[in-house]
Amino acid sequence: MAESLKIKVTIAGRVYPMRIKNENEEEGMRKAAAKINELVTKFEKNYAVNDKQDVLAMCALQFASLIEINAINREEDIVKATEKINKLNVLIDEHLKK
Repeated sequence: MAESLKIKVTIAGRVYPMRIKNENEEEGMRKAAAKINELVTKFEKNYAVNDKQDVLAMCALQFASLIEINAINREEDIVKATEKINKLNVLIDEHLKK
């Protein structure tokens, strides 16, 4: 079993120790922490929110909603692509029957 690495990431002014499996996971964790910190700063500037827990909840909602919106868009894209493929199949079948 591979040895896990220990890193520390700072989110909203607090340090969190993490265990990661490899350098790619470390890069992903650090980038995610940076995005969270950017969003925390944005929310603190634009809204009268003093409690870090409220700001972090707003961040969580922002990220979760993006994931859900992307999932909905992917489903819609799949439906549209399937419809186009079905129309193309009909056209090909009609052409082959000639």
